[in-house]
Amino acid sequence: MTTFVGTKNTHAVLSSIPGPVRLLLNGKPVSVEGGPSQRLSAVLRDQLGTRDVKIGCNAGDCGACTVLVDGDPVCSCLTAICQVSGKQVDTLAGLKDSDPIMQQLMRSFLVHGAAQCGICTPGMLVTAVYLLRQTPHPSVQQVQDSLGGVLCRCTGYRKIIDAVVNSTGVAISEGASTGCRSESSKCKQSVGVSIQRLDGQSKVDGSDQFGDDVFPDNAFLLRLIRSPHHRASFHFGDFNKYIDEHSGIHSIFTADDIPGSNRFGVIPPFIDQPVFAESIARFKGEAVAAVVGDADAMEQLNLDAFPITWTEERALLNPVEALADDNLRVHENAHKNVLCEGLVQCGDVETAFGNSHLRVKGRFTTGFIEHAYIEPEAGYANRVGDSLEVYGCTQAPYMDRDSLSEILALEPARVRIVPTSTGGGFGSKLDLSFQPFIALAAWLLDHPVRVTYTRQESMQSTTKRHPSIMDVDIAVDATGRISAFKFEGVFNTGAYASWGPTVANRVPVHASGPYWTPNYRAHTTGVYTHSAPAGAFRGFGVPQAAIAQECVFDELAEKLAMDRLAFRKLNALDNNQPTVTGQTFDKAVGIKACLESLELPWATALLEASQFNQKAQATGSSVRRGVGIASGWYGCGNTSLANPSTIKVGVSKRGDICLHQGAVDIGQGSNTVIIQIFAEAFGVSVDNISLVGADTAITPDAGKTSASRQTFVSGNAAKLSALALRKIIARRTNCKECQSIDIEGSVITINQGLKDEANLDLASLPSDEEGYVFKAEESYNPPTKPLDENGQGIPYALYGYAAQMVSLDVDTLLGTVKLQYFTAAHDVGRAINPQLVEGQIHGGIAQGIGLALMEEFIPGRTENLHDYLIPTIGDVPPIETIIVEVEDPHGPYGAKGLGEHVLIPTAPAILNAITHACGAKIRDLPATPDKVLAAIHSNTEGC
Repeated sequence: MTTFVGTKNTHAVLSSIPGPVRLLLNGKPVSVEGGPSQRLSAVLRDQLGTRDVKIGCNAGDCGACTVLVDGDPVCSCLTAICQVSGKQVDTLAGLKDSDPIMQQLMRSFLVHGAAQCGICTPGMLVTAVYLLRQTPHPSVQQVQDSLGGVLCRCTGYRKIIDAVVNSTGVAISEGASTGCRSESSKCKQSVGVSIQRLDGQSKVDGSDQFGDDVFPDNAFLLRLIRSPHHRASFHFGDFNKYIDEHSGIHSIFTADDIPGSNRFGVIPPFIDQPVFAESIARFKGEAVAAVVGDADAMEQLNLDAFPITWTEERALLNPVEALADDNLRVHENAHKNVLCEGLVQCGDVETAFGNSHLRVKGRFTTGFIEHAYIEPEAGYANRVGDSLEVYGCTQAPYMDRDSLSEILALEPARVRIVPTSTGGGFGSKLDLSFQPFIALAAWLLDHPVRVTYTRQESMQSTTKRHPSIMDVDIAVDATGRISAFKFEGVFNTGAYASWGPTVANRVPVHASGPYWTPNYRAHTTGVYTHSAPAGAFRGFGVPQAAIAQECVFDELAEKLAMDRLAFRKLNALDNNQPTVTGQTFDKAVGIKACLESLELPWATALLEASQFNQKAQATGSSVRRGVGIASGWYGCGNTSLANPSTIKVGVSKRGDICLHQGAVDIGQGSNTVIIQIFAEAFGVSVDNISLVGADTAITPDAGKTSASRQTFVSGNAAKLSALALRKIIARRTNCKECQSIDIEGSVITINQGLKDEANLDLASLPSDEEGYVFKAEESYNPPTKPLDENGQGIPYALYGYAAQMVSLDVDTLLGTVKLQYFTAAHDVGRAINPQLVEGQIHGGIAQGIGLALMEEFIPGRTENLHDYLIPTIGDVPPIETIIVEVEDPHGPYGAKGLGEHVLIPTAPAILNAITHACGAKIRDLPATPDKVLAAIHSNTEGC
């Protein structure tokens, strides 16, 4: 039990310590130098080294920095150091060793899979400890009330709730074990087992190091000058005078200082974003210069006095306006501001429309959606001789390396990217953000340089989900089968291309949904505007398209007087039916299995809703209950492009199996899943394998963490490397067949069947320059084919499928929506780790809730986590997960991807449930109360 020092005793202990502010930190007396108004969070991290305290917003909005002050939880970013003078401050770093409640809670978080990326976990744990001290056996509602001030963007909160509610029931031995370790190191079944996240311990004990945790003490600090306008020309003043007037500044950098190309991007033909804007800034928040100096001086620097003159220019913020105005171009070479177009078509759409039985049209619009990961962009760079090293949060280390080599005019081999832990990404950390600035400064100054984006900077300047304007027109025949489908989508790509071409080309492939659609035309246009660049965000435009398609499906079913689930089953794609790109699968199409698994929950939910509404009507209640359903599918990996991953493994003299796995784990669990796949194929326990994490100097290119590709693509590469290593070892021992492998210390035993064994002492063998006696490296590239001019071809080797239903209540007087529960059926091919599958489903649903009900980024207005709303722990209802396993021959052990798929059906299911509850049809997202209320009033049929 933690011993709390009373106020009198605390003051007695601290009174003898010199310094302006004295306190007890994790039970030890400390003195703090500097002004009394300093943020407690900054002092804890920078002066006292307690970097288990995380900073997500510096505004009290996210709760990641929560600590206990005399036992009470506070946001340390809102607490001045003078406010804790003479008090006891406890952080996770101290509580984990001294407090049994915290120790039990940490184990429970591990057992329940309650930590994903881990950036919010310290704040969650500290807050939960306070609750459990007051209420040892809390209810779900008490957990939600207590932890409501701590935001999480990954988990969907439900596993956090489970971990807190059930923490006292977790055995002490459970927390430090994986599924295999809890039984025996001989356990070799890895695939299909919910072993605990192999990197979970560092996430729950606060030792995980993120981008703002790793910089050296002597690093200079970099700050950026950004445009205050959507579009503005500018010119600089006297830099020398500014430096002379502000001590501690070492240099100022602009586009003129870049030795290579002042451009970056992700798709070579569309690379168009400058590191520093030249003469004109194209969006609010675009960087034009960087100031570098001593950390203390830079923290206090007044950037408002920076010598720059801005001239605000007319800006195009709406894609419709941008398409219509060819006199003002965001980029001179973009006719009518069009970035690119996408097209998929098959059959004869117009003839099919003419022969159709029933036809429904609709226009749907969505806005910018912010990724809102809790970790802002951060990292540091250092020049080492004639090479450069960059540390920080990223989803794509090799892409970063290659881009920085172009910017700095260096050979790629001279640029090393070392990813830190990444506190959420969801697509935005695929693009370069902070990296070019610190790389340039460190290279030219020959000194370590660091940067951490403020929350406002992060939200102003990084990529968003593409806003969309979508027109759909769908027809059915007399039996209810889809006969014709037309989709026209305009997507706002912002000021620069980023992943706009990917969205424009992926959406037409997916806009039909996972349904057989014989006559189809889908056309998309990516449009430049003077807005923040839109990039990758969990689904690459498919979630937007699913909203339009699935909502119109409900209208069609209604007009056909047909059950909405039955309508989807009737039209669901099946094996040997062509997709809209002409691709057929003879097995592994899992959408019908997903829909069939929802039949009983669907019938039950409809009956409950009917009974609820009858009672509400009888009692005069304004609340109505509705049930919604939607489906989704997603092609794993790049669209019709090469998408390889390479995995290397080495065996040392000591018998260590080291897996060089360069796939960045941003919380989804690839560090665990890829090791599970390798262990299964090689035939050893996961306990026998050590991870060598992503680092371009020592791990081969496993490709970017995006497009739900890592389990599928890197998993296949891991499996191939395991099989190759088995063959190498078998040849070395002259074994014709290798049925199983055992490793004890430095001795490998090869079992060939019956009692036939071969032993090999690794210690007696020579090793290579990496210290390995055996080594294998294998690659996997999914088999795809380019699309022709009509979008026909093989864009993806495999798809994942999903169907979700939701029950919710609408208050018809207020327009408010309260979610009751979700039931989510997902075909993952093979669940390598079922617990991680559930975690991804929960997290995706939470983001889909935000897309449907509350989230919209408005430049200049919602640039923080107070005005930009994301779901909190009280907004995500219970989720029943149904794991469907229709194995795919291309996937490792049949596995398909999952990460993108999980939020695709969520928003349309919610919108359909709102309509079912009260008749309100929401076509402009998010479905905020004012929009729901307006739609209720415009519904002539009433509620």
